[in-house]
Amino acid sequence: MTGASGVLGRAVVPRLEEDGHEVRRTSRRPRAGWVRADVATGKGLAEAVAGMDAVVHLASATRQYRKAGEVDVAGTRRLASAAERAGVRHLVYISIVGIDRIPFGYYRHKLAAEKVLQARPIPWSILRATQFPQLVDERFLPLASRLGVLVADPGIAVQLVDPRDVADRIAVLLAAGPSRQVENFGGPEVETSEEIVRAWLRATGKRRPVFSLRLPGKTPRAMREGALTTTDQPTGTRTWRAYLAERYTPVRDSQA
Repeated sequence: MTGASGVLGRAVVPRLEEDGHEVRRTSRRPRAGWVRADVATGKGLAEAVAGMDAVVHLASATRQYRKAGEVDVAGTRRLASAAERAGVRHLVYISIVGIDRIPFGYYRHKLAAEKVLQARPIPWSILRATQFPQLVDERFLPLASRLGVLVADPGIAVQLVDPRDVADRIAVLLAAGPSRQVENFGGPEVETSEEIVRAWLRATGKRRPVFSLRLPGKTPRAMREGALTTTDQPTGTRTWRAYLAERYTPVRDSQA
């Protein structure tokens, strides 16, 4: 498995182990019990996939978008080539809902990575997930709130999905075998970005004014048209408010 140390990887590893899978985790850096491999260079990939029946590919340049071409596109090609030579029978790739509709550079690279995999002989399945709560809670909103105010486009619809739900779906895909299909998977609720922001402020106890503003540009327009959401079934079960309660209620209770 690539990307085992990420937000999704930390949910996928124990979920697959529950099903009795032997999970071989890869890392670019030395870690006890892990196989050292790097999709950006190809180093160690042959050893990482040797003897494996399936590969779950989660690694992505989520924090350094400028490296997406090397990590997501070329890295997927390197991994698929190594897996083919090793006789791997199923490669599961995790992508993002809306990458074919949103004109964002990182998303274009994710779409290109999908096409790389679709052109390979290795049997594959692609799961496109909507955004994780952690992206909003730990990165986007704390950064945006530093300005003292929060801006939300009330026309943008968001469908956050818990990584544990995505991990459950990955387990289903592995059990079913390669589909050679692209599947969309979202959370149980579609909410506006303004609803997402206000729920976060209530949960964290932060006080920030929220300005409703229709954001300009092609990317916000695509988001207003529902590019971040999907009507496909099944969906996850854990809501944004359930995530917030799980994370912040124990903290606030301890401070009371």
